Amino acid sequence: MSVPVSEFDYDLPSELVATRPLAARDGSRMMVLDRASGEISHRMFRDFPSFLIPGDRVVLNNSRVIKARLLAPDQNIEIFLLEALGACRWKCLTRPGRKMRPGARVAIAGTEALVIEVLPGGERIVEFSEEPDLEKFGHMPVPPYFRRESDAADDDRYQTVYADQPGSVAAPTAGLHFTGGILAAIPHSFLTLHVGAGTFLPVKAERIEDHVMHEEHFEISREAADALNAARRLVAVGTTVSRVLESLPPGPLAACSDRTSIFIYPPYQFVRTGALLSNFHLPCSTLLMLVCAFAGREFMMRAYAEAIAERYRFYSYGDCMLIL
Repeated sequence: MSVPVSEFDYDLPSELVATRPLAARDGSRMMVLDRASGEISHRMFRDFPSFLIPGDRVVLNNSRVIKARLLAPDQNIEIFLLEALGACRWKCLTRPGRKMRPGARVAIAGTEALVIEVLPGGERIVEFSEEPDLEKFGHMPVPPYFRRESDAADDDRYQTVYADQPGSVAAPTAGLHFTGGILAAIPHSFLTLHVGAGTFLPVKAERIEDHVMHEEHFEISREAADALNAARRLVAVGTTVSRVLESLPPGPLAACSDRTSIFIYPPYQFVRTGALLSNFHLPCSTLLMLVCAFAGREFMMRAYAEAIAERYRFYSYGDCMLIL
């Protein structure tokens, strides 16, 4: 039975949108949802290790956010890097589009960009005369709902402490709460999913099943696959990790490098994800639909209403939720 997208809408007071991080990564609040009992409790993220049981394996996404926004202020042009396609060639978003038709050239980020092709979705294939130095010229692609430009603080805090595989254009935000100390205290493994700009795209279709999910690249090492196979329960840190786990074929996990466009929404039945740590997501987003599939829509929407009443901080720099 089809569920309309409007069933995943809610009203959020604007002051609850966290546009800056807390002073300490692990200082956020953590709402805990028990799916078996339907109970909701309120803890701190520092309590996260106490909820793990013998045989658990915490799975984290070690993708690193690249400084994907390139600006040419004198020409009022922005190139947003989406995905590397080869030497000096990228799939990009450009603004304004009318200036970036095939054959257009622009001096930007210490190099020259040439528009090769316009794709059906409006993205551009752009070839640079030499690879842009993102650390020197790029800007961190903080979410549009921050309603501000990125700054030096975002270079550090819009990045997990364990990020070491460059490729994302948005942070896997559930991991932003972890410190090196907490990580050292828990059994964990890493996989990599490079988060694309599609994570911010709204669901414009009226029916969920009509939405086309964006595609993202992921990798799992043999070491990680072996550790995950030996675990009794996989605790996914973030929707990106859960999407990778649920994209894998039945049977024991193996090392792999692949792409996924899996779209998880109710009444999807999870196969590999045993528990999920997640931030609070935008209304009507595919991320909210995923956590509703995991916890049940009514339970999740009740939890969101309670989070608003309790003045939790929402979205990328906000508080988190542990679903058991």
